[in-house]
Amino acid sequence: MAKRGWRDLDESDVRVRPNRRNSRPRSKQRPGHSDALVGMVVAVDRGRWTCAVDGDPRQQVVAMRAKELGRTPVVIGDRVWLVGDTSGEPDTLARIVRVEERTSVLRRTADDTDPYERVVVANAEQLVIVSSLSDPPPRSGFIDRCLVAAYAGGLTPVLCLTKADLAAPEDWISGYAELGISVITTRLDADPTELRAALDGRVSALVGHSGVGKSTLVNRLVPDAERAIGRVSEVGKGRHTSTSAVAMAMPEDIGGWVVDTPGIRSFGLAHVTASDLVDSFEDLAAAAEECPPNCGHLGGTEDPDCHLDTFVAEEGHQAQLNSLRRLLRSRAGRDE
Repeated sequence: MAKRGWRDLDESDVRVRPNRRNSRPRSKQRPGHSDALVGMVVAVDRGRWTCAVDGDPRQQVVAMRAKELGRTPVVIGDRVWLVGDTSGEPDTLARIVRVEERTSVLRRTADDTDPYERVVVANAEQLVIVSSLSDPPPRSGFIDRCLVAAYAGGLTPVLCLTKADLAAPEDWISGYAELGISVITTRLDADPTELRAALDGRVSALVGHSGVGKSTLVNRLVPDAERAIGRVSEVGKGRHTSTSAVAMAMPEDIGGWVVDTPGIRSFGLAHVTASDLVDSFEDLAAAAEECPPNCGHLGGTEDPDCHLDTFVAEEGHQAQLNSLRRLLRSRAGRDE
């Protein structure tokens, strides 16, 4: 039988190898993920995110970030869409395919010259600034800087003064009365009833220096806090989790979440501008628009033409202006 050449083949004999790079037309359409579940990120560890499905602490899944998200940051408190294996069974892994727009963001930098912003927690309603009245003594500069970060990020600040059984809190309470923030005191020998009521049904982030009693408060507020942290550490294969934030659910009869953050030595504010801070004071924000360009809003010899002085002289709100300038000085590293 004569050997057939390629010219002797008919169409039925031809097999065309598909072009792997162009075998399917590219489309900008992406999966709709209509079956995705919504979850809240409660822990992060080395490329794995623990999420509470529908905000239910009893239904937690471990997820990875989907390729379509690229390098989209995902932090504690983020509301995310989950697909894949969402059973929460051991050794299962879901995928995060979308991150909802954040309602608030607590950011900080290592110092006031560091251009890199660190997002501590997203979507928290409150920032509880924990400071002890003794051992160690309170630091007004740190408190004020946390207040700046809270206002700039859209969180409601709450000042919690611990160890009131060791030192009187009255001077500190009066010192922050002008700022109009809630001030709560706790004692080592008493249950934190007032603080628990303030956290009821809300997502609250706790920040403070090491040694101020923050961990003691968390353990009192969340009875199974140690168990919750241990469960999260299993994701990181035993790595100690006190170096990163973790969200823990309050007891069911109270509701809400407590986000425990690691002890912070400094709270850099390189990411916060004077305008960001002024915008947090509704009664002053519109008047500040009449200030000259590059006005620092500090008044006096530094900003002699600041329109806020004229506005306050005519309309009032002197206490708010005093508070604003106190925080502006703190932001600029010129704490009084």
